[in-house]
Amino acid sequence: MLNKALFLISSLFILASGCDPKEEIEQIIPMIQIQDMDYLEGDEGVVSLDFPISLEQAYTQDIKLNYSTDDASAFQNLDYKKAEGQIIIPAGSTEATITLEIISDIIKEGNEIFRIRFEADQEVEFSMITPTIKILNDDVLLPYETEDYTTPSTYAGWTSVWADEFDGTEINSAWWVHEIGNGDNGWGNNELEFYTDAPENSRIENGNLVIEARNDSWNNRQYTSARMITKDKKSFGFGRTDIRAKLPYGQGIWPALWMLGINIDQKGWPACGEIDIMELIGNLPSTSHATVHLGSDMSNYKYIGDSYKIFDEKFNDRFHVFSVVREMSQMWFYVDDILIFDFSSKDTQGQSYPFNEQFFFIFNVAIGGNWPGNPDASTIFPQYMEVDYIRVFEKE
Repeated sequence: MLNKALFLISSLFILASGCDPKEEIEQIIPMIQIQDMDYLEGDEGVVSLDFPISLEQAYTQDIKLNYSTDDASAFQNLDYKKAEGQIIIPAGSTEATITLEIISDIIKEGNEIFRIRFEADQEVEFSMITPTIKILNDDVLLPYETEDYTTPSTYAGWTSVWADEFDGTEINSAWWVHEIGNGDNGWGNNELEFYTDAPENSRIENGNLVIEARNDSWNNRQYTSARMITKDKKSFGFGRTDIRAKLPYGQGIWPALWMLGINIDQKGWPACGEIDIMELIGNLPSTSHATVHLGSDMSNYKYIGDSYKIFDEKFNDRFHVFSVVREMSQMWFYVDDILIFDFSSKDTQGQSYPFNEQFFFIFNVAIGGNWPGNPDASTIFPQYMEVDYIRVFEKE
């Protein structure tokens, strides 16, 4: 009798253990499927775009996702409308869409991107958490065909952190320092000029900074010009920079609007990184260049860039805006808001990416050197680079 009782109790225990639902039900974590998306811009004004979201399989509860759009090379209220909120994939369903609004126009801009950032209050997995929307440009009308180009003084979602409008009577010495002389080996490029801080070479005039390249000898150099930097005064990391300028031209003339890493004294060049927002060689006055320079040392030196050409005129004929947008491990370069070059940490050709650090600005007009060659009988002096403004913005 005792053995039968023990057997019965043991059997009930085994049956109870085998039927425990806690051991049978496996917790399923929802998998959210999201992909990058391309959209042909068109010219219909504000156009709606449905961005799809899906689940690998239906779930027994509502899936709630918070989302917000974020600028990259496309800007809210200029290229698309800011969108944020919550999207719900109902229980038993596998699909939902977010409606985005693209601002299309007829102006050539280049392909531009913005992102959607997702967050979830519940445990889910994402195929990607920050997909990219690429707006594919299909326009041909240039933005400067009828007048000099300008950019806004404010951007939605961005804060102005520094600007020099050059509307005073003197160059602001709290922001700018003149580099004097001819550097080492003509600033490493066999340039011919002697840089001065004299008003004949740099000054504020009619609301613009004017850098004047002159054919007048000084300190055993045939030419003079100016080179101004913000080192140890103004330096910046991620954000957008707009510089509105009219450029000089002629054989041997070499204007540049550019940046160097603030760690140049510790790391040297090219390890500190160089960002050329705009360079032009004067015998090709209709072509501007955007370039990055990098490398752990000279034996590993690399430079990568692209150029942009305007037709039937020179960059001296009117003001244009040269811009760079920097974020973590990526940059975009523009002329008149036309995207001409982008660069990321994937493009370094085996070198480290130095462009996530703080950088300072340099404005100069060189004369002669390895790239442009020397002036000749066709070069007209003096030559002027006029800068209307530099504006720096950071995301809010």
